[in-house]
Amino acid sequence: MSLALSLAPLAYVACPECDLLLNPVVPEPGDKAYCPRCGYLLQRPRKRSIERTLALSLTGLILIVPANLLPMVGIKIFGNSQDGNLWTGVSALFKEDMWAVAVLVLLSSVLLPLVNLGLAFLIGFHLFMHKANNQLARWMHWYEHLNEWAMLEVYALGIIVACVKLAGMAELRFGLGLFAFIGLLIVNAMLSNELDCYFFWQRIAQLTKK
Repeated sequence: MSLALSLAPLAYVACPECDLLLNPVVPEPGDKAYCPRCGYLLQRPRKRSIERTLALSLTGLILIVPANLLPMVGIKIFGNSQDGNLWTGVSALFKEDMWAVAVLVLLSSVLLPLVNLGLAFLIGFHLFMHKANNQLARWMHWYEHLNEWAMLEVYALGIIVACVKLAGMAELRFGLGLFAFIGLLIVNAMLSNELDCYFFWQRIAQLTKK
């Protein structure tokens, strides 16, 4: 889909679940719009979506630094201690020649969340300041596509499984990096919930017309 088509006023919208063509409606914040055929939730406008997106994305950008660099879990076994963070985990996978897994972890747990937070901040900042930018639509496209691949939850599940397996074998210490990562996980989930894509596209179209 071209950027021009994305910004054009929509005569109809298709239900993602059953493909029923519907006249576009804009519910009031707090209300919901459902597909009359299958009951799929089409829209759920958020109150102050731009302001919350800006605040959450900035918080996420701050948290992602300690979440990546500070120790997350320390292990003490047979008198030997070792601390680990996201980067040491990725480097260990590379050293074990598990290149595909290492690249997947690096992309889904480090790079893509960082890019997504940066895009959300840029979009939210321009919409909040009412500043037109010819890259807004492109950034929004990238955010929508990359958001599906930023999988912090998968890495969090891996941490939980590893801690459960090691709990009976070694002494575990939880570092500040783990708490920063948990905060990042919560902020990222809230951001995905608060960023109203339909409303953002409307605001981008309005700014582009000016």
